[in-house]
Amino acid sequence: MSRSNISSVFYADAYHPIQAGSIDGTDIAPHDNGVFRALLCSSAGLYDPFGDPKVIGDPYCTVFVGRLSHSTTEQTLRKAMSKYGRVKNLRLVRDIVTGASRGYAFVEYETEREMRRAYKDAHHTFIDDSEIIVDYNRQQLMPGWIPRRLGGGLGGRKESGQLRFGGRERPFRAPLQSIPWDDLKRLGIPPPPEGRYMSRFEVPSPPRRDRSSIDREESSRRSSSLEREHSNRRSSRGKEDRFGKRRSKEREDHYRKESSVGRSGHSHRKVSVEREDHHYERISEDGEKHSKKRSHAYREETSHETNAEEYSHRSSGDWKEGSYKRHKHDSGSDRHKRRSTNRDHTSDY
Repeated sequence: MSRSNISSVFYADAYHPIQAGSIDGTDIAPHDNGVFRALLCSSAGLYDPFGDPKVIGDPYCTVFVGRLSHSTTEQTLRKAMSKYGRVKNLRLVRDIVTGASRGYAFVEYETEREMRRAYKDAHHTFIDDSEIIVDYNRQQLMPGWIPRRLGGGLGGRKESGQLRFGGRERPFRAPLQSIPWDDLKRLGIPPPPEGRYMSRFEVPSPPRRDRSSIDREESSRRSSSLEREHSNRRSSRGKEDRFGKRRSKEREDHYRKESSVGRSGHSHRKVSVEREDHHYERISEDGEKHSKKRSHAYREETSHETNAEEYSHRSSGDWKEGSYKRHKHDSGSDRHKRRSTNRDHTSDY
């Protein structure tokens, strides 16, 4: 092996319990009971990483936060992790019996870019005076994953005696001895990537979405959206048809009611019109009678006035004629007297 491999490391892309228990990833036998238990669970398929109902959200937008203080709460963790992006969901894992924090959590961000920023910058920061570690969601994104409670996991402390390698905190060292290729192939353990080792100070990139899976997801989303649109259109058409039928029925009922009301109203109107006509006829008849009476009285008054005028004219004419006759008679008698007196005078001479 070259001297440059002494400071070189590599990271595991898939999880194997025997390899995770080896410092350089070349062991072919379990060296502790935890590795043996994890190997048994892996070979028997006793663990389903997607069977936990509490695990929600997009795994490509979720980071694992470990080594938290037991006094850290959801509010404190959300405030600390919000520095790197918009936190969509947060789950602080607690003990089922006591409800106390178990020292790790899962934080989901709105976008994958925000998740990568937290993955890069939040590692080895402090929350509540405790140095945390940040990794991607290996439970759902790393093939063959076995959790710590079943003897697997990654990292660990030296005093525990169950160190696990291949992760971000404890990567595999480049092998200094010969690699047993045949045994690794027989056990299904991925061999070390010769010629593609990394520096200890390089940050491994979390897995990205497969383009085909993205296309499939987009196509499935489009198809589901199209199906939803079609179903919504069908439901809206069905609702419109039902609403139209109901509306037409309501209109028919309304028209029937209006027609019945119109008929009754027409009959009432007809009766009222007849009553009004009869009332008007009576009023007109009374008016005509009253006008006839008034005209008759007026005629009588005018006849009385004309008779009075004629009588007055006649009386005045008779009076004038009588006075004229009296005057004439008086003048004739006067003349007769004068004649008689003249005769008397003449007789005297």
